[in-house]
Amino acid sequence: MRAAGREGLFVCEMITSRGLVEGDPTTRAMLAFDEAETTRSVQLYGTDPTYVGEATRILCEEYGVAHVDLNFGCPVPKVTRKGGGAALPWKRGLLARILERAVAAAAPYDVPVTMKTRKGIDEDHLTALDAGRIAQESGVAAIALHGRTAVQGYSGEADWDAIAELVAHVDIPVLGNGDVWEASDALAMVARTGAAGVVVGRGCLGRPWLFRDLAAAFAGEQVATLPRLGEVAAMLRRHAELLCRHMGEERGCKEVRKHVTWYLKGFSAGGPLRHALALTSSLAELDVLLGELDADEPFPTQVLGSPRGRQGGPRKGVALPEGWLEEADGSHLADGALVEDAGETSGG
Repeated sequence: MRAAGREGLFVCEMITSRGLVEGDPTTRAMLAFDEAETTRSVQLYGTDPTYVGEATRILCEEYGVAHVDLNFGCPVPKVTRKGGGAALPWKRGLLARILERAVAAAAPYDVPVTMKTRKGIDEDHLTALDAGRIAQESGVAAIALHGRTAVQGYSGEADWDAIAELVAHVDIPVLGNGDVWEASDALAMVARTGAAGVVVGRGCLGRPWLFRDLAAAFAGEQVATLPRLGEVAAMLRRHAELLCRHMGEERGCKEVRKHVTWYLKGFSAGGPLRHALALTSSLAELDVLLGELDADEPFPTQVLGSPRGRQGGPRKGVALPEGWLEEADGSHLADGALVEDAGETSGG
């Protein structure tokens, strides 16, 4: 993605604060930066103010990060049932203490702390406006809002009006997240909400050139990258090569399998070939299979603007700690009252 579009801030996968503080090998291994990454940005997950504060210090002091983003938007049950992710902002007092600890830990290194969140747990338990106020009072540099509730997961349409409401509610920059599939969507979101920028998650799956289009669009250029299948295959091959370099060939080839569907979405590659690509176990095998694709096939414009990645339907409910919704303050929660698995990770 950096090679396709160098402008913008690229955040590494989410890591747990407890895992980092306790030296969990898996967590530490995830903090791998290329020499070309001059701006190191990390997304941190945590439920304990002490762990989050110490993890922030470690990131700044030992890893030289330039930005820390706190994830309070993850809707995955294994995270919310422990009071983390999108569940945590319901406890306003706890949220404030976590943000204050992180900001204080990053301040000596002049590293900005931002946060990402959702509209709330569900429509009856909305948290975004309070979270924005607390973030501003805690010294957070910016807040990103995904325009869905936790119970929605990734279903339905993102509520951009909720983003506009938060923009009007706080003075710090608000970044909009949700349903940015094309550069034109980003322009439309900013125009409609007044957001200071956009956050892209699923929209870049199989489309690393999206960031080049975004940079061009915000510069006032009319650009839509439409690579032929041969160019897409070359990007997929490069992606696989980098995964293998990072993880080893066996695991790297397993990891790239899920990306095949996203890269080939809309193209006419036949079912047997797609199936074979989804089972590839070596770079040599991948090269043979990619060679069977029609390199001159034009980009399938019919898929422009369509969702990518996880969708599904809304959940029946959000997994939460017992009694979580009974009161919204959370000031009584002592450090360590919520259990965070040292090696647990998840997207948000």
